Amino acid sequence: MKIVVVAGLLAIVTALFAALVFLYRDRGHGTRMVKALAIRVGLSVSLVVFLLVSYWLGWIGPQGLR
Repeated sequence: MKIVVVAGLLAIVTALFAALVFLYRDRGHGTRMVKALAIRVGLSVSLVVFLLVSYWLGWIGPQGLR
């Protein structure tokens, strides 16, 4: 479970860094930055939903993993 959460956070940070790189390379004349930020938002929402479902199913508890 911890590996899944850490991998999700790393994917979110990677998408954010990619958006920053696209911002500087495209100089505001492309859609790659918007797509990278949309992916980051999707990954963030997916991670929150995964954590909520995991809590609801009892895979994680208020004090951490079981």
